[in-house]
Amino acid sequence: MPQISYPRVASFKTSRAVAEYLAKLGWPLAADDEILTAPGSPLAQPLEVPWHGARRKIGNRFAVQPMEGWDGEPDGRPSQLTRRRWLNFSTSGAKLVWGCEAVAVLPEARANPNQLLMNEANAPSFAALREEMVRAHRARFGTSDDLVIGLQLTHSGRFCHPHERTKLEPVIAYHHPILDAKCGVAREPISDAEITVIIRAFAAAARLAAEAGFDFVDLKHCHGYLGHEFLSARTRSGAYGGSFENRTRFLRELVAAVRDTARQIEIGLRLSAFDSIPFACDAQTSVGVPVQPPTLPYLCGFGVNPDDPRRPDLSEAKRLLDLLRSLEVRLVNVSAGSPYYSPHLQRPALFPPCDGYLPPEDPLAGAARLIAAARELKAAAPDLVFVSSGWSYFQDYFPHFAQAAVREGWTDLVGLGRMMLPYPALPADVLEGGALDHKKICRTFSECTNGPRNGMVSGCFPLDPFYRARPEWPQLQELRTGVKSRG
Repeated sequence: MPQISYPRVASFKTSRAVAEYLAKLGWPLAADDEILTAPGSPLAQPLEVPWHGARRKIGNRFAVQPMEGWDGEPDGRPSQLTRRRWLNFSTSGAKLVWGCEAVAVLPEARANPNQLLMNEANAPSFAALREEMVRAHRARFGTSDDLVIGLQLTHSGRFCHPHERTKLEPVIAYHHPILDAKCGVAREPISDAEITVIIRAFAAAARLAAEAGFDFVDLKHCHGYLGHEFLSARTRSGAYGGSFENRTRFLRELVAAVRDTARQIEIGLRLSAFDSIPFACDAQTSVGVPVQPPTLPYLCGFGVNPDDPRRPDLSEAKRLLDLLRSLEVRLVNVSAGSPYYSPHLQRPALFPPCDGYLPPEDPLAGAARLIAAARELKAAAPDLVFVSSGWSYFQDYFPHFAQAAVREGWTDLVGLGRMMLPYPALPADVLEGGALDHKKICRTFSECTNGPRNGMVSGCFPLDPFYRARPEWPQLQELRTGVKSRG
């Protein structure tokens, strides 16, 4: 691929230099000069949150973000690779494990043939792994009373690949003028009767999660999957499309069904607060470019300006926060866009995956935009509990910016995703030692995405010795070499 001129984060000498650079890009963010340790660090402060009419303590302000797994057993049970990753999360030092990873509620809802699946047969395996996580955390930190572990429940919608990695079996809420062609969608949108079946499946999975001991379930509404797609179903007819009330009916009925079936479990929502028009790779430059919609206004995005769909508009996201408050859903995890059609919005990779594109903006700007969105939503709903995303791309200077954001009240917790794959002990290193191991910091090489996109497991092959010793690593190096030569 051609080279681009965005500076690497590691090239900045101080956090102040990063902050000054961001301000020039139009994204001013506060940053601390030093990494503080517990107990004085803002990141070390416990957080009490509403919980079943009482209060629940989350021991610090670190959260592990859920990531889609490609290495479960074929029947959807956690594998030994899943176990290794989840135990790393539980001993990372983070006191909130948001969802562990995406878990499908139906076999046909899986995003890949090895995605985890919650059903009666698999529930005991999830329960055993969650209990092992709690024991490991207690052994490392002395207590698990302030540890909160959730499970992210999902239906992959138009991105379902339940049987073969390369065979799309989409379930769509409405016809999309760009994505239907991009994905080769031939089927009609699901009927209201099919929606009822899916809602029941979410409720059944939530009941099993509660019985397995998980503290909450995330009813996934992000990244272009089914829940997220309903939020933009303006062109769908009937009870689940058109008006804001109808487009949020799926969410409202999900919450009601879970509450009826699993009263003892709390509910969270990971939300793509703003979307984007789909992007494609420019054949000449390899840079991501927006696909021109057939007509304007653009009616297929949630949280975008319909007359200029590249611009976020958080007005409907704020309406959604009011709805969540009325439903007594208080845990909100803020993301954006979809890795299938706008990956630079939530995975700002200077080194994109083999089937991706070079970022059309400085990745630091994309990360800052995500944090600014969480800040704006937190200001609009200060009584809700927010996890902000986009932090991994700050790399060496993540703690400096995260400390300031929590201190200023811009977010309640800071969520780390792919940065946790090579460096799961990062939260503990920050709070206990006030320093990072720079050799373990994610540099967005994207091999954790390249592996699954080419039929392999997902892991940090460049930086994690466990994965570097696997046979996939030489294959990925050859793949990257081939991409470079074609570029």
